[in-house]
Amino acid sequence: MKVVITGSSGHLGEALMRLLGADGHDTIGVDIVSSPDTTVVGSILDRDLVAEAVEGADAVIHAATLHKPHVGTHSPQQFIDTNISGTLTVLEAAADAAVSAVVYVSTTSTFGRSLHPPPGAPAVWITEEVPCRPKNIYGATKTAAEDLCELFHYDRHFPVVILRTSRFFPEDDDARGHDPIDSANAKVNELLHRRVDIADVVDACERAVDSAPAIGFGRYIVSATTPFEHEDVTALRSDPAAVIRGLYPDVDRIYEAMGWRLPESIDRVYLNAKARRELGWEPVWDFGRALECLARGDEPRSRLAVEVGAKGYHDQPTGVHTTTPRRPS
Repeated sequence: MKVVITGSSGHLGEALMRLLGADGHDTIGVDIVSSPDTTVVGSILDRDLVAEAVEGADAVIHAATLHKPHVGTHSPQQFIDTNISGTLTVLEAAADAAVSAVVYVSTTSTFGRSLHPPPGAPAVWITEEVPCRPKNIYGATKTAAEDLCELFHYDRHFPVVILRTSRFFPEDDDARGHDPIDSANAKVNELLHRRVDIADVVDACERAVDSAPAIGFGRYIVSATTPFEHEDVTALRSDPAAVIRGLYPDVDRIYEAMGWRLPESIDRVYLNAKARRELGWEPVWDFGRALECLARGDEPRSRLAVEVGAKGYHDQPTGVHTTTPRRPS
């Protein structure tokens, strides 16, 4: 199968190029940034370049985007150009080339203000039915791009699957501020409710490509499987540690050995049930597996996550989101 992957120099793009290529697919990587994983260097706004890359392709995985860390360094117009106009260019090329599947990599940031309950309210139980209420230009443009995908499915009659991925980047969260919790500790905690390993995202993309012709159109949350039940939402906001200890009796022993601590409050929980049910997707890297790895002294992430590593989002120093050196060719 010939698969075109946009954003091939980024975190997910590199991971997709590595694994899909290893699985025997003919992969074409498109990115404005040159890297060992990019075969076509250029902008997704270049209609001729995108059309040539997509010609003869069986599927397109559209992962190229401006991200949340770019909000402080890029203008709203640049977000519109890349995330909306760029997506339009990719969809038009895919439709003209009659590809059998388009997978659009979106984000749980589309939910925006719906993710933040008021003080004293229970944690928010996030499914695909929760309304999108973007709180910044990133979320607004990703939401608009999703709508374009739906429009093209119905107008041009080809399969499009949208994957709303939770966080999988290895860099520190720029919204953590002065929280003293260790970065690795925070990321393992997030597997309980708002994080996914990049290896599981790649698997979701592959399953979406395979399932798209039968599905036609669909939106799916892609996040690690939470151990929580809906009845936990009140306790999660005020005392999540008690809920976690009830589910994982060894967690205190493992965390104490690491010098780690459990979250003091959880404000939202992402549900991946629809993706597991309709895509046949079963994420491997959840909180329970991370605990097992930590207990053995192993890395609580997939080998792929470790190999792809941190890339950053900026060429110039901007803190935790500065670009890091690419792996050698």
